[in-house]
Amino acid sequence: MTTIEDFMVLVRDEIGLPLGPEDAGLPLDRLPGWDSVHLLTLLTALERETGRPISLPDVLAADSLREIHRVAVGA
Repeated sequence: MTTIEDFMVLVRDEIGLPLGPEDAGLPLDRLPGWDSVHLLTLLTALERETGRPISLPDVLAADSLREIHRVAVGA
């Protein structure tokens, strides 16, 4: 899960929202159906996928899925 495309597949599979790579840069509050439960579900999936803990404060500070991806891959 190093590319944004792979990340967005994980988002779709884990959360069930019909999002594509073109949605990665949208502010989280503009994503259809997005809520805080999705954020926690995604964080859990990312930790499982990467095999390491991911900083909750860094994820909470992210404004978009693209920024969450950066946190997850350590970029």
